[in-house]
Amino acid sequence: MPLKALALNCTLKADMDEASSTDAMIAVLKAAFADNHVSLTETIRVAALDVKPGVTSDEGEGDAWPRLRETILAHDIVIFGGPIWMGQISSVAKRVLERMDAFLSETDEAGRMPSYGKVAVAAVVGNEDGAHFSCAQLFQALNDVGWTIPAVAACYWVGEAMGSTDFKDLKKTPDKVTHTAKMVAANAAHLARLLQSKPYPG
Repeated sequence: MPLKALALNCTLKADMDEASSTDAMIAVLKAAFADNHVSLTETIRVAALDVKPGVTSDEGEGDAWPRLRETILAHDIVIFGGPIWMGQISSVAKRVLERMDAFLSETDEAGRMPSYGKVAVAAVVGNEDGAHFSCAQLFQALNDVGWTIPAVAACYWVGEAMGSTDFKDLKKTPDKVTHTAKMVAANAAHLARLLQSKPYPG
C-alpha cells in the first residue's frame, strides 16, 4: 500500500502566515520523501491548535488533541519538526510528547501501543547548539511511546550561534542537508514498508 507521511511543525509561531524555518526544513524532506514514493499529506502547525496540557488522549472541552491524534495515527511516517530553544526542543514539541504518553495505557490485546509499526523522523533547525540533544530528547521519548526510529533519522541545520541568518533565509539548501534528507527519507520509507508488511508481534 502507498505510504503517507505527516509533518508536525512545533515552531512557537502560531500564525500560519508567519514564515518558519521548520517549514523550510520540512519542505526539503517532503521532496526527498516524494523521491521514495511517500506522500506528505500535510504539515500541521501545532501552536495554531489548542492542544491542552495533560497526559490523556482527551483533556475535555476545546481540546484539539483528539483530532490531531487521529490524524497522526492515520499516517505511516511522522516528521517531527521544530526549532531549538535554549539548547533543547521547543515547549510545543514537549506538549505533543506529553500527550502521546497516553499511548502507554492504550495497548491492544498483544500489548502494542497505537504507534506500533509507525516510523518517526526529526527535522530540527536553530541558531544555537543543541541539534543532537534535541534529537536525543525526541527519539527517546518517541521510542518510549511506541514509535520506531530508523537509521539516520534526523535532518538538521544549525546556524551561527546568536546569528541573524535563519534556515529559511538561506539562498540555497546546503548540500549536506539535502544529502542527509535523502538518507532520512529512504531509510524511513524502507522501514515503514517492512513494518507495513510484517507488523510487530507484540
